[in-house]
Amino acid sequence: MRFEIMRLNDQDGTAVDSTVVDAASVKKIVQKAAETGQRLYIRPAQ
Repeated sequence: MRFEIMRLNDQDGTAVDSTVVDAASVKKIVQKAAETGQRLYIRPAQ
């Protein structure tokens, strides 16, 4: 399964960029975002 991950702007919550990754990569990306305080929006890719 593939997921779209959007990095969100801290000020207004708009999407800054977007990438599509496989399920195995999601955990690593989420852990890195948690370490840096980055906001993400994750949804299944179409």
